[in-house]
Amino acid sequence: MTVYRIPNCDTVKKALTWLKANHIDFDVHDFKKLGVSSKKLKEWNKKAGYEKFLNKKSSVWKDVDERVKESIVTADAAFPLLQEKTSIIKRPVIEDGKFLFFGFDEQAYKEHFLK
Repeated sequence: MTVYRIPNCDTVKKALTWLKANHIDFDVHDFKKLGVSSKKLKEWNKKAGYEKFLNKKSSVWKDVDERVKESIVTADAAFPLLQEKTSIIKRPVIEDGKFLFFGFDEQAYKEHFLK
């Protein structure tokens, strides 16, 4: 299982605390250090749709030029921005086999990990 994260994100901290408390092993992929590949974004888009992980509530999104925001109407248009500004990706991203989840939701985690 891989947890994609940014270290200083409070939501990521909650998720990691929950995973550790429930003795769930995971690998970490740090967006700030390692970025995210277009291949990975395409994979997530195919499974969930880019709208699910493009976090339009983030402070980084709020600072994006309005013309750029308006131009993002397809996954292909969103990917360069997601790669340039990885803080716009909703986090954490949890990949565990076919399970793909964006953000922290204790109930969803319980249903997947503690079944």
